[in-house]
Amino acid sequence: MLGFEDALLQGLARDGGLYVPETWPVLGPGQIAGFAGRPFAEVAAEVIHPFTGGSIARSELGAMAEEAYRGFAHPAVTPLVQIDTNTWILELFHGPTLAFKDVAMQLLARLMDQVLGKRNQRATIVGATSGDTGGAAIEAFRASKRVDAVILFPEGRVSDVQRRMMTTPADDNVHAVAIKGTFDDCQRLVKGLFNDHAFRDRVGLAAVNSINWARIVAQVTYYFVAGAALGAPHRAVTFSVPTGNFGDIFAGWVAKRMGLPVDWLVIASNANDILPRAYVTGVYEMRDVVATSSPSMDIQISSNFERYLFEAQDRDAAAIRAQMASLEQGGRFEMKNALLEMRNDFDAAAASEEEVAAAIRHVRARSGYLMDPHTACGYVALDKCLDQGGTPRVILATAHPAKFPDAMALFTRERPALPPRLVSLLTGDERYPVLANDLAAVEAHVALCARAVREGAA
Repeated sequence: MLGFEDALLQGLARDGGLYVPETWPVLGPGQIAGFAGRPFAEVAAEVIHPFTGGSIARSELGAMAEEAYRGFAHPAVTPLVQIDTNTWILELFHGPTLAFKDVAMQLLARLMDQVLGKRNQRATIVGATSGDTGGAAIEAFRASKRVDAVILFPEGRVSDVQRRMMTTPADDNVHAVAIKGTFDDCQRLVKGLFNDHAFRDRVGLAAVNSINWARIVAQVTYYFVAGAALGAPHRAVTFSVPTGNFGDIFAGWVAKRMGLPVDWLVIASNANDILPRAYVTGVYEMRDVVATSSPSMDIQISSNFERYLFEAQDRDAAAIRAQMASLEQGGRFEMKNALLEMRNDFDAAAASEEEVAAAIRHVRARSGYLMDPHTACGYVALDKCLDQGGTPRVILATAHPAKFPDAMALFTRERPALPPRLVSLLTGDERYPVLANDLAAVEAHVALCARAVREGAA
């Protein structure tokens, strides 16, 4: 068993598994009610601190959270916007890279720098991105004195804005790498790097994908903030979550486990509908990745689903190992005992490209609100699963529509502009190599980027 700081730095366990807390802390009704109206950073520190096991002082955590969210463009950090009688949008895109990943990544960078400073160590971060994680990681770590970041992205499968957020920063410690393959290929390469223990130790490998537990716990915060704003704990709330890697919606499940009254968690997918199919059939079965207007969800291997399966199957590690082995060997596994639990905890639906386009146009005409394609998947899935009545319905807006101008222009004939502070993205020089989907080639490149290797050799 590891402490919070070790789990933070390691990211992926040495046996290839994912970390989860030994026990789940529970927040009382009075504490949850007290979150209403408080600054986001204060709530974040209060939600996260029980997971640290006392390794980080509450005052230090609060100061890091305050610094992490000071640069967000909205004073509420994650504001709610009402678009219908009983439906709200939870805007998670007011950070520096216009995506929900900023909420966790800005704090994660500060946590890692603080722990590495205490230990007088360096780390090399390697991550895979389907679009948003990479830009958020590079932006968060570009000022770090102790971390080098290498981000793998699938060549030609992210938007121009997403790519440029990774490839235009000129800082010496951040590196974007295009891989000839899909996001799932990038993710497999990252796992391969971590499973090469000699390489892992040589470069001080750390993870910032949502396989890092600290990423998940940082995302739990906005569920409590939104829930309290809408009346929790005195009334429950439903959340619809656009998801590919299952990290953001797993954070919602964690919030529910911690005591937030959540009525339903809706798994919203695009045409890459592996999670809704598993929900209906009881079989988690991979298919080819389909390119869509919501590229961050163009995924077939939802890494964090493994965490949920572990909990839904009474923490039976042997069952998880068998399922993951079946997925690796045959591209599928049966949900078995986890299916009933999944249907008790979630609902699920997928959105076609036609449904996404229609939803964006409908909401724009009805309320004036412009959703990006990922958020639109959440809107479509929510309408398929639940009616307008009952508990307040919250759709997580995971990205700003300006990150996908071509898709928005196709769907609405509008091309939303980037905020003025980001306009230089469109003209800045890019720097990135294109590598084959080959572990040895990626290892060699990461080693060249790692100050931990260079200083060790010196």
